[in-house]
This record gives sequence, C-alpha cells and structure tokens, in this order.
Amino acid sequence: MENRVVATQLDNNKNFIKSKLGDSGDVMYRDFTIPMFADKKALAVYIDGLVGAKEIDDILLRPLMSRKNENINLQDNNALDQLISKGVISKAVTVSKDFEKLLDSLLSGDTIVFIDTVNEAMIISTRGFQMRSIAEPSNEASIRGPKDSFIESIRANTALIRRRIRDYDLRFDSLKVGKRTKTDIALAYIDSIVNKDVLKEVNDRLNKIDIDAILDSSYIEELIEDSSFTLFPQMEVTERPDKACASILEGKIIIIVDNSPFVLMLPVVFWQFFQAADDYYEKFQIATFLRWLRLIALILSMTLSSIYVMLVSFHQEMLPTSLALKIAASREGVPFPSIMEALFMETMFELMREAGLRMPKPIGQAVGIVGALVVGEAAVSAGLVGPLLIIFVAGSAISSFAIPAYNTSYSLRLTRFIILIATGIFGILGFLGAGILITLHLLSLNSFGVQFLGALDPVTPRARKDSLFKAPLRNMNKRSPAFGPKDVNRQSKTSDKNETPKN
Repeated sequence: MENRVVATQLDNNKNFIKSKLGDSGDVMYRDFTIPMFADKKALAVYIDGLVGAKEIDDILLRPLMSRKNENINLQDNNALDQLISKGVISKAVTVSKDFEKLLDSLLSGDTIVFIDTVNEAMIISTRGFQMRSIAEPSNEASIRGPKDSFIESIRANTALIRRRIRDYDLRFDSLKVGKRTKTDIALAYIDSIVNKDVLKEVNDRLNKIDIDAILDSSYIEELIEDSSFTLFPQMEVTERPDKACASILEGKIIIIVDNSPFVLMLPVVFWQFFQAADDYYEKFQIATFLRWLRLIALILSMTLSSIYVMLVSFHQEMLPTSLALKIAASREGVPFPSIMEALFMETMFELMREAGLRMPKPIGQAVGIVGALVVGEAAVSAGLVGPLLIIFVAGSAISSFAIPAYNTSYSLRLTRFIILIATGIFGILGFLGAGILITLHLLSLNSFGVQFLGALDPVTPRARKDSLFKAPLRNMNKRSPAFGPKDVNRQSKTSDKNETPKN
C-alpha cells in the first residue's frame, strides 16, 4: 500500500477507506459532531462484529457528544491530546497519520476516529468480538493439575501465562506475520533465563517468513522448523498453560499465535514428548515409573507387528517349540504371507482410527470400538489373518495411545510401517537396520541449535534428574543444560530431609 497519510477532509478519508476495503457490509461509518471541539464534524469507522456495541456507545460517542460546557482551544498544539484526555474513556488511545497503521488497527477490532480539518486520527481500543470461554483441555487430560486451557484469543492466552508467572523479566515480543492475514504472534520468555542465541535465531526465522496467510500455529511450526523432511516434530505443542509456563521457566521460548489454541514450545529434546503434566503433580517414584512405561510403549508401538513378522516368517527357531506349533496351527489355511497379514491389519486399524476421529464424537467412539471388534473377528473367521496377529496389532495400537504428545504418536505410527516393511523383506537384518537408521536420524536432528537427543546426549547429572528419571523436587536445583539457560539455578540447595526445628 502506498504511504498514504490522513487528509484534513473527512470525505477524502472515507473514500480512501472504501477504495481499500470496498463496500463491505460489516464496515460501519458513523458521522457525529464534537461540541467541546468547536462543533467539529467527526467520522468513526469500525467493523461490526469485531467491536462491542456497548464500547462504541459508552467510551466513544456518548462522552464526545454529551460534553457541551467544555471548550478546547483548537490553536493549541496539544488540542487533540486535550480532547482525548477529556472526551475519550477508552483504556487505550493512540494517534497516527499513517493510513496503513490505521487500517491494520481497524481490521484488528479498533475504532478509527477522524476529525474535520485535523490531519491525525485517533485509534481507540474497542475490541469486543465473541470468543470461546476457557475450558478443560481436550487433548491433554490431567487428573490432578489445572483444568484451564488456551483459547483462540492471543490476549487471553498471554493473561493465562501472566497469572502464573509474575516475574518482572517475563517478556511478550509482538509481531505480525502473513501479508494478508497479518496474524498477531507473541514470543514469551523470561529475559534473565532464555538463551539469547536461540531467541535471535527464532526472531530471524520469523522475520524471514513471506506468506499470505497464517491461520494456525501449525503454519509457523512448519515454516521455522529445522528440517521439513523428518517424521518427528521439532517443537512441542500444548494447549495447557501450566505446561507452557513450565517450559518458559526452563529457559524455553513460547510462540503464541492469534486464533490458535495451541502454542509452540522450543527448543525441544526427544524425551520431553514422553513427559506428561501429571508427572510434576505426583510423587517422583510414580512419575519415574510412568515415564519408563511410556518408553516401553514407544518401543512396542513401533516394533510389535514387525516382531510378529520376523518370528513367524524368518526366525521360528527363536520361539519355544510348543508356541511355534500353536502359531503354525493357528495360521493353517491363511493364504497370505505374514507381512501381507500385518500390513492389512495395520492399514485397517489406521482407517478405523481416522474414521472415528473425523466422525461426530459419539458415533466416532462407537465406530472405533465396534469396527475393531468386528473387523478383527471377521478377518480371523475368514482365514485371512491369524489370531495371534490381532493381539500384536492391538498391543501396538494401545501402546501408541500411551504417548502423551499426539503429534509424536503420528510419527511413531508411520515409523511402524517403515520397520514392518524392512522386516518383511530382510528379516532380523531389516529389523535391526531400520532401528539403527532411525536412531541415527534422530541423532542428526537439531531443534534451534539444541541436539534433539539432548539431556541424555551427552548424559549429565543435571539432565538425569528430569529425563527418564524424575528426582524429588527438592533435589532438582538446576535447570537442564540442554537449552543453555543463562540462569541455571532453579532453587537453593536443600537438605534431602526436612529437619524439625529445635526448641
């Protein structure tokens, strides 16, 4: 847009706005006069639906139109400032000549006021659009922790963080991304903890984005991640404010995107995808047990179907004789090799899971449960697959549900097919080879300069206190070194045992 400034004639300003926004039915123009400003004519422009009607009446029109006994000398250099201080009750008022800034504010829900013969316009905060109320997280359930979640309003989300972190060093850096959507984005971090090199890298990547639209935080995730060709996520996603605040306190950066209830947390290490919010609300022994259980679930979700194929087709000698005979008897009459069986059942299960996800919630649950039972039983009865395979596929699917991060479970589901195909072709060599290649791939990944397998690579005493093991809270004195925080001290050193004060 050309560098247009505010004109002194109201009609010129009105016509320019119409030339930019067209004759849209939601753009409202309200003419009125301001008695205390020498009965000057004024024009208020706002977008219906983005502003509150009560705000327009109470903080703008009524104060400016009703005060008739006060007069402001138009010859004063600060005449407009006097008008704002005496006639506008809004919580935020700014003045600008730049039409680009005025239109951006208008499309964000503010009201623009032009005054005849004045070459500046007032930007008055009147945002009052409808939004979803704060509710319980839908994807990250917690038994003991807080029950609130982020919503689609960026200001509501920053307030949820402010309520929990009352640190003077908490910062929210604002910027707009998207040439057409001009989506508001906020970077949240604690200035005295965050790694400044990581912060600079994040800002550089965000400023390089040149795209028409940002409609969700997933757009930002894909545009700034280190590698777009890996199956594994390089940023953590959450809708829980407590989890986001915990990440900020560890020295991470939070990216909040307007119109998205999910925030991005970065940098990230692989093991954090297997930590749940409840781990920090339960005793350390329980949290450690659950983390190892999830690690077992990780291995089983990727390998169970492949182990079935490997043992049945290539390495029957690894099975006890009685079990091998039972498997052979159960597969009698099955016309397909084990790899075809496994691929068929895995594909059917993924189809049922996707169908259940896309259908209305009550119907989707029924489809998932009934479909799995019916298809599994029918496949065995028809002699298409062996009954033991159903157990392995079900175990693999259930294990993937135990992963707290849903985006990681997607990665594991795809990885399962890679290992399965490699095992079906090369047997145990394919099984081991695929596992080694995936591990090497993970070792090669970085998340904003941080090793993806950090906190355990290299292993440090500080990292061991909150990785696959969780130490008692009183012993977690230092922050993880993986993210390079400036302030590594979380708390002062305390005794392992609380001492009873002596009288």
